[in-house]
Amino acid sequence: MKAATEMTAQELAEACARIMWEDDNASQALGMELVRIAPGEADMRMIVTKAMTNGHGNMHGGYLFTLADSAFAFACNTYNQVTVAQHCSITYVKPGALADVLTARAREVSRQGRSGIYDISLTREDGTVIAEFRGHSRTIDRTFLDE
Repeated sequence: MKAATEMTAQELAEACARIMWEDDNASQALGMELVRIAPGEADMRMIVTKAMTNGHGNMHGGYLFTLADSAFAFACNTYNQVTVAQHCSITYVKPGALADVLTARAREVSRQGRSGIYDISLTREDGTVIAEFRGHSRTIDRTFLDE
């Protein structure tokens, strides 16, 4: 494998995502799929199962938050700097339902110094937005790959 400094931005994003995915037991256990990665961006998909529904028959909001949070994590960890969540918020727009195929599309809004802001839109297959999430990130003193 190339050193991080010898990789293109896309190669670096993909390498960081591979390393993160290997140990991301939560996302894998929930059936999430990382469908796209690029510098500052990530798309993740998940199918709503019966275990994810609440007493109203809708998708439990905690699972929506988790899908968005996973996409956020992959997007902000594409630069070979281990990055964690500092603050997150979500606005629920419409309910998710059993068997919905949901996509969380994370996009970098700002990245300055150790701090970043990312917007994540959660949609159904038909494009209906069901939630909007904003995450604030903070890098810590670790890398995924040797420089």
